[in-house]
Amino acid sequence: MARAIRFDEYGDVEVLRVEDVPRPVPGPGQVLVEVRAAGINPGEAAIRQGFLHARFPATFPSGQGSDFAGVVASLGEGVSDIAVGDEVIGFVETRSSHADFVVAEAANLTPRPSGVPWEVAGSLFVAGTTAYAAVGAVCPREGETVVVSGAAGGVGSLAVQLARLAGATVIGLAGEANHEWLRELGVIPVSYGEGVLSRIREAAPYGVHAFVDTFGSGYVELALHLGIHPGRIDTIIDWAAAEKYNVKTDGNAAGASADVLRELALLLDKGLLTLPIARVFPLEEVRDAYRELEQRHTRGKIVLRP
Repeated sequence: MARAIRFDEYGDVEVLRVEDVPRPVPGPGQVLVEVRAAGINPGEAAIRQGFLHARFPATFPSGQGSDFAGVVASLGEGVSDIAVGDEVIGFVETRSSHADFVVAEAANLTPRPSGVPWEVAGSLFVAGTTAYAAVGAVCPREGETVVVSGAAGGVGSLAVQLARLAGATVIGLAGEANHEWLRELGVIPVSYGEGVLSRIREAAPYGVHAFVDTFGSGYVELALHLGIHPGRIDTIIDWAAAEKYNVKTDGNAAGASADVLRELALLLDKGLLTLPIARVFPLEEVRDAYRELEQRHTRGKIVLRP
């Protein structure tokens, strides 16, 4: 037997439980991975609460989780370029990575570089590919200024760095507690809240060219007030505003591939990118992990360790 996170109905963290389940068996083209680390994400909380039922309905009993890193335990028929014992980073679209073992498509795996810790590797996929796609959607260029909301969160902390790597000046919206950390990344920190529009204009006297919104709560409208063209605004969360104002919504779905995951892992391995880990919880404390996540004040990622 193995353990996996399950829930039988929409609700708060109390619906989550750790359940004993049969050890999964990989099918053709699939790989069984013993999970060493698995990141948790706001989208998973929203699905579990039923907020995304129209877009991403749950089928009960439901598992949970997309991100993971671990060690290959067995191979399905036809898998020849991966070996038992390989250390890999991967993702699933079956909501099943919050578990001791996960079955993944072999095509959705990439080797774990030795310089990328398990906790970082296991929480890279959703945040990393979302940031990669969102930054790519607004096309930052050298000499331009880009604003990122939620700049210290899982996606935002990577988005500010990717925009910097593209040569842009980056303004990161975050609380005071994260300002020094953002400065260390070469990002100009600006506090969110009342008066933020004026503070951004003061930090960017020559204007702002692009905006990546990872938080919602009116930032699409703020970007438009800054005079940014809708085609250079991307939100990963405010779909209503995106539809109303015709701005972009590129995120995880646009960036989800092993190739992007491999590129991000190599940047981490070379020290060109960093992914802060806020806290690591054992699998059985999954409720506490999501309680912390849902406060929306975490720097970087929260991770489960089976």
